[in-house]
Amino acid sequence: MPQQDQTPMEQIESLCEELVTHYGGGEDPELRVAAKMLMVAIDRFRRYGGYEWSSLVREYTSIAVNDPEKFELILRANRNEKPEI
Repeated sequence: MPQQDQTPMEQIESLCEELVTHYGGGEDPELRVAAKMLMVAIDRFRRYGGYEWSSLVREYTSIAVNDPEKFELILRANRNEKPEI
């Protein structure tokens, strides 16, 4: 799908796939990319999220850990995917 037709979430996921290939045959390339993306995301929350930025990080983390179905719905919505019924 051309980049202009992708949602921002899809563009980020495409970038992750590109970065995984950068690590080639290295150990745990997906995890290494995810860790770097997480560091960038936390930095952006810290810079632009205001005084309560860390509560936003905890909220997303809590949803991912405690309600994975809801987290998946959030991801799908950000990809413009229709939920499965």
